[in-house]
Amino acid sequence: MSIEIGHGEVVGLAGPSGTGKTTLAHVLSGLRRPDSGRVTCDGAPLPRRRTGRIAMLFQSPRRSCDPRLPLRQSIAELARGPVDWDTLVESVGMTADLLDRYPAQVSDGQLQRAAVARVLAAKPDYLLCDEMTSMLDPATTATVARTVTGLAATGVGVLFISHDLALLSVCTDRVVHLGDNPSPAAVPPAGRPLDIGVL
Repeated sequence: MSIEIGHGEVVGLAGPSGTGKTTLAHVLSGLRRPDSGRVTCDGAPLPRRRTGRIAMLFQSPRRSCDPRLPLRQSIAELARGPVDWDTLVESVGMTADLLDRYPAQVSDGQLQRAAVARVLAAKPDYLLCDEMTSMLDPATTATVARTVTGLAATGVGVLFISHDLALLSVCTDRVVHLGDNPSPAAVPPAGRPLDIGVL
């Protein structure tokens, strides 16, 4: 398959469990090397060393946040430049008092908002979101989805993975389906390597 995410574009990725959505996100982020094909970022091969240009929001925030750090420190360690804490916490629906708590002291929904804040502070060029709203209540889902998709207006390319087709239809510019209903997949011309992902 081939998928392309442009600057300022929100691309949805849907498909049944087990079709490789998370694996594809890991390959696009550089967390996993592809078995074949290639991933490019702005025309160049994906660098082996992480540069912070591509960020990933995971389904489970507990797996991506260091339990030994208070949320403020966890967010600050990836920040590019100074952090406007008041604006940041408001944009993700957090309250400032949560910043001084540890992951074990907050709910999954609160921790996912902190994970979104962490990504916003990092100012990536591309954001890959793997089922990031699956643990959230409807109101928090709406807030987080609005914040993440709003990044596209600043030029960030966003991949939004979800089983929720209604959510994808509202939040994305287009949806790519994996599995039984593939679209749009591209077959490269003979002799040309398959672009797994073009960011």
